[in-house]
Amino acid sequence: MTSYNLSPTFAKEADQKDPLAKYRDKFYFPEKNGKSVIYFCGNSLGLQGKDVPAAMQTELNSWRDYAIGGFQQGTHPWLYYQEYLAPPMAKIVGALPHEVTVMNTLTVNLHLMLLSFYQPTATRKLILMEKGAFPSDQYAIETFVKHYGLNPDEVIIEIAPSEGNFCISTDEITNTIQQLGDQLAMVMLGGIQYYTGQLFDIPAITQAAHQVGALAAFDLAHAVGNVSLHLHDWQVDFAVWCTYKYLNGGPGAVGGAYIHEKYAQDTSFPRLAGWWGNDEKTRFRMEKGFIPKPTAGGWNISTAQVLNMCCLRSSLEIFNEVGMEAIRTKSRQLTGYLEFLLNSLPGLPCKIITPSNPDERGAQLSLYFAENGRNIFNRLIDAGIVVDYREPGVIRVAPAPLYCSYQDVFQFYSIIQDTV
Repeated sequence: MTSYNLSPTFAKEADQKDPLAKYRDKFYFPEKNGKSVIYFCGNSLGLQGKDVPAAMQTELNSWRDYAIGGFQQGTHPWLYYQEYLAPPMAKIVGALPHEVTVMNTLTVNLHLMLLSFYQPTATRKLILMEKGAFPSDQYAIETFVKHYGLNPDEVIIEIAPSEGNFCISTDEITNTIQQLGDQLAMVMLGGIQYYTGQLFDIPAITQAAHQVGALAAFDLAHAVGNVSLHLHDWQVDFAVWCTYKYLNGGPGAVGGAYIHEKYAQDTSFPRLAGWWGNDEKTRFRMEKGFIPKPTAGGWNISTAQVLNMCCLRSSLEIFNEVGMEAIRTKSRQLTGYLEFLLNSLPGLPCKIITPSNPDERGAQLSLYFAENGRNIFNRLIDAGIVVDYREPGVIRVAPAPLYCSYQDVFQFYSIIQDTV
């Protein structure tokens, strides 16, 4: 699809031709005033899949029928539950299965990775972040630096957009990396900046970091299940993410982590140890002496969160069936259609601060309102359009391609004309 038009017929025909349209019926939509809402908030919490209750019931049945025996019996023996999720997750992030694990939550995993990877020295201790990074990333980095007795104001280098811009160019990032040189220990960026929706050039940034001897790490909360990732080929050192946004894992769903195989297979690489990260061949000997699994699973600490993970397992079956290439193709078209309609509105009192280049964004447009942003957001919610608001003045609109339609986008366009 290369062109759009303003006719509602276009949206209807696009949905009829959409190969992913059938997946919309696999999700539950909230209702407002007796009608399904238009849900553009998958960048905060994905919808519940209709297979989730059955997936949950399967594990409840195993608990009921086998109790402790459920670790070895039942439809999905729990002893290996995290292993069921690693292969489909690896496909989504472009990694080898042994480089990926599911465990804990995003910020807990970030702390665990920092403990392993951030080893400051007198001369190499700086961490580069984007100014305005998601707060939990800021908190984690700040407190970890303090843990080493270092001053965050001296160690954490924040790169900001140039004056008058909302986004940071790749050149600005790579030039800063070169300037910091051998003082730089780690680059820690969001894969997609949550506020602006900018997709950073992960391979270029990773290469620049490695050229100066620094590590390249990413928070992929807004990127995983949203854009195409090739973490192994890009040689990213580690990454963490949540699974409750585009991956539809449910509120508080288990987090994910990627660790490049050169570290994951090195059992001497430092990490905090736990029973579930120990090699299965010796785990049940109950002996002293931690022997980590030679995979990303060597960072597992606690027993798999089965009743949490089963919702994600159900969602990953859909992702595995559809594939990220098809998801990304529709995402580009659907987000482009949204951008086209918004740009056609005369006198729209906002600025689209997400890059216009489809290669530099995912399924999100951030609309910056210098005035009345909160009031406009409230009117959209009242009209049955679920978006979210981030201070200062940004309404984030995220048409997730698995369950959003072209007609959803057109209805949003029709309503926002009257709303603003």
